[in-house]
Amino acid sequence: MTISTGSVPVLLASIPSPPGEDISLGPLTLRAYGMMIALGVLAAVWLSQKRWRERGGHPDDVTSIAMWAVPAGLIGARLYHVLTDWRSFHDNDRWGDVWKIWEGGLGIPGGMALGIVVGVWYVRKRGWSMANALDATVPSLPLAQAIGRWGNWFNQELYGTPSDLPWAVEIDTFLIARRTPQYDGVATTFHPTFLYESLWNFALVALMLVIDRKRVLKPGRLIGVYLVGYGIGRLWIELLRTDTASLLWGVRVNVWMSLALIAGGALTIFMGGLRFGDGDGTDDQVTDDQVTKDDPRAADGDADDTNSDDTDTDDTDSDDTDPDDTDTDEADPDEVAPGDPDEPLDVI
Repeated sequence: MTISTGSVPVLLASIPSPPGEDISLGPLTLRAYGMMIALGVLAAVWLSQKRWRERGGHPDDVTSIAMWAVPAGLIGARLYHVLTDWRSFHDNDRWGDVWKIWEGGLGIPGGMALGIVVGVWYVRKRGWSMANALDATVPSLPLAQAIGRWGNWFNQELYGTPSDLPWAVEIDTFLIARRTPQYDGVATTFHPTFLYESLWNFALVALMLVIDRKRVLKPGRLIGVYLVGYGIGRLWIELLRTDTASLLWGVRVNVWMSLALIAGGALTIFMGGLRFGDGDGTDDQVTDDQVTKDDPRAADGDADDTNSDDTDTDDTDSDDTDPDDTDTDEADPDEVAPGDPDEPLDVI
């Protein structure tokens, strides 16, 4: 809880780190890192189900998507981490640790990328509306990230530069010596980048929900807001981090990744994605065909709907025009002048 300034230690208020990486629930011991990821996934599924239902879909559809997208996301996140930090595994002969995700080391960009790709594949496979599926589920991505980031707090990892702010996070000295030796004996409190990213992502969720409610963007373009918002947040937070990272042309790989996300998101939004007052969005709801295609749940009620739409023959007969009535209703050509606004129009 101190930072050395010459020979005078300064006492600071700070956020203490958890005493360990595990959470004990009676006889059950859970890895806090994995538990936070699981809570993030559950929150994401809940929000997606709620939004998909509002669009006329069935909540079980989202569960089906998650069954494919979540495992793919975990694989993609781990692959991204290994690929961007391969020197750590190679130089320390840690290739046996590649699959130890409970010890940390998940690259969010890789997880989001592979998870979205697999989710898109499943939606296309089921024949659902891609635009509506994206708009319903994309706000859940930063929600999952906001919750999952707290796993870094339990692991005391991915912190920023030394800080004496009241919300600086304490890091155990033996972990400082292992992860950021340049600060060993210099500082014990650092910028809590996990907290910054968590709060940023919660704010991003709120922003996306507001934009979607205001119908600012055309269907399927809300993902652009996520890419820009997450990219900007990750960019400035990445510049605060001090953990070892792979460099590309002298710059951290995730900085380049953030710039790419910002550019891609901006293109998604501004290349025909804005509405400019072209409607109130009522046409964006999922149609019955989009939701229920190849879905056995659609079987119930089909016959009733068909019968209700049939035209009653008696009603049709009652609407027939009596020849005598036709003669009395004919308009005298002399009564309507050419160009008169009340002139009857021919319906073809």
